[in-house]
Amino acid sequence: MTASSSLFRFALVAFALLAFLAMDVAGKAAMAEPMKCSGEEKACVTACRKTARMMVSVCLTGCGARLAACVKTGCWDDGSQRYCGLSRS
Repeated sequence: MTASSSLFRFALVAFALLAFLAMDVAGKAAMAEPMKCSGEEKACVTACRKTARMMVSVCLTGCGARLAACVKTGCWDDGSQRYCGLSRS
């Protein structure tokens, strides 16, 4: 076995390993759970508790209104951006 054939075999094995890892990562990304309205509402409530010290109840009411709109439309509007395609649960 020559040095060049050993190097070629090593490169081939390394390439196969990288290809396998890339497919594994891509497969996991494709199987990610869809975003849900309820998940966005939980994030909204968490943000209210962290930032809205004086007006927590007003902030939580806003989260509830956003959740109701999201369940109807499948779109979440946080005031600065609107994104659609969410699961309505």
